[in-house]
Amino acid sequence: MNQPENIAIPQRHPRPFIGEEFALTSWEDVQPLFDNLKTREISNAADLRQWFLDRSELESYLSENFAWRYIRQTCDTTSKELIESLQFFISEIQPQLAMYGNDLDLKAADNPFLKELTDQGFDVAIRGMMKSIEIFREENVALQTQLQTEERRYGAIAGAMTVTLDGEEMTLQKAADRLQSTDRAVREEAWRAISERRYQDHETLDELIQKLIQLRDQVATNADFATYRDYMFAAMGRFDYTPQDCFEFHDAVCEAVVPMLDDMAQQRKNSLQVDALRPWDAKVDPEGRSPLKPFESGQELLDKTIRCFSRLDSYLGDCLRIMKTMGHLDLESRKGKAPGGYNYPLDEIGVPFIFMNATSNLRDMVTLLHEGGHAVHSLLTRDLALNAFKHPPSEVAELASMSMELLTMDFWDEFFENEEDLRRAKIQHLESIIETLPWVATVDKFQHWMYENPAHTAQQRSEAWVKIYTEFADSVTDWNGLEAYRAYSWQRQLHIYEVPFYYIEYGIAQLGAIGVWKNYRENPEAGLQGYLNALKLGYTAPIGKIYEAAQVPFDFSKKHITELMNFVKTELDALR
Repeated sequence: MNQPENIAIPQRHPRPFIGEEFALTSWEDVQPLFDNLKTREISNAADLRQWFLDRSELESYLSENFAWRYIRQTCDTTSKELIESLQFFISEIQPQLAMYGNDLDLKAADNPFLKELTDQGFDVAIRGMMKSIEIFREENVALQTQLQTEERRYGAIAGAMTVTLDGEEMTLQKAADRLQSTDRAVREEAWRAISERRYQDHETLDELIQKLIQLRDQVATNADFATYRDYMFAAMGRFDYTPQDCFEFHDAVCEAVVPMLDDMAQQRKNSLQVDALRPWDAKVDPEGRSPLKPFESGQELLDKTIRCFSRLDSYLGDCLRIMKTMGHLDLESRKGKAPGGYNYPLDEIGVPFIFMNATSNLRDMVTLLHEGGHAVHSLLTRDLALNAFKHPPSEVAELASMSMELLTMDFWDEFFENEEDLRRAKIQHLESIIETLPWVATVDKFQHWMYENPAHTAQQRSEAWVKIYTEFADSVTDWNGLEAYRAYSWQRQLHIYEVPFYYIEYGIAQLGAIGVWKNYRENPEAGLQGYLNALKLGYTAPIGKIYEAAQVPFDFSKKHITELMNFVKTELDALR
């Protein structure tokens, strides 16, 4: 690929500890390096700081090594070679890393010079390290390996799902584009085909989640936690809020946001002039206009996004130009590709990889803006001293991505030359934000229920899902005759399978992102600078301090949610 002019492509930092030519082919390659760290004599604070730097260098290499195995396997879930490559790391390397990692944590915790490491970020890293020591159990190492193996099955099952419409076999993502068709019969056919294809595997996916719940509950029991939920709050380093705060978030969303869903659904029903609003009516333009098509190809999507970022700030555009030059993107949907989208940090080079399943719709455009926010975050933190400093918790990571969706809205004319299409796109996106908070509450509350009741049956799980879903869904949509599909609609949420309890962060960060956008609307320069200041901190400060740097409160009370939703409603009304 040709390198753009005036773009400096980042180079990997030197490897004084592990060696420039180090390559992992077996555990025996890396064990001497861990033994060095484990047995090294530390005589003063400078020695200890260097020990942390050397450990970080080794962990960065291993993290990136695993990342590429994961990235390549999700890009092609059908390759036996790529599956085996990933499985080798999971089964042969990660169990050893867990054991040595705990030994190294204990060594650092016992060191008398630890309290002398007062550089910014060490207190946060040490806090997390102490929590890791507290919850580590040797008997969980094998269980975690088994869990990772089972969790990867979800992507293979979902990635193999296709439907045939009008004689063409296509991915579910591509088929979902038809849900925006102005022909109601086309929408219904696509919706039923997608739902039926998912339903075909509902028993397989039920068996998989049942196995995962049992394994996860055993991990929690081994670590002396009452529930897997409590274990995960510790494992995810949730120092800044509690399960009770999550319950209050659920209640606040139910009271402050769900009525807005009802209003939107009723308006949609009236505009469409239908006797009953059905699930396949949710994505079509209510005025009967053709679906928005912001791009034709993955290349066009990327180029337009780069221009959009550059107009917000030239540095932001350069971040994506660097990734494009390095080939760190795989954007288009295709058969055999894992579902979903992600920005995967690459800890050695510091330039992440974006994966997604674009077809040609507005949601795909927003997905790249979202993942691009994560990418900017990775690049802004690549030079922080320790690997641990580069990985903030999800409440901060998602603030980076969700804010970017909103901060770029003033420049969406890169995707929509027609003023009316631009207005429609903004309205759709702001409405999707109103929809996001109830869906986050639904998924999060469901996960709390599952792990508070780990012995539940598949039938009880479906019933609990429907009950919780109904709490947070609009009361207008008619599911008559479609109840079986609704009862298993949770199975499309990969987080439940692959990254349990990673979901409330989207709700918390969505609130923060609205606050960042509000600041930007009031003062663009100061609002953007606050956002960048927060991202540059990485994880060298607690969540509350990072939000403070962004000039937004870390608050998800009913009062705060209501204030933010009123702001969104005001912006929506101005567009209508």
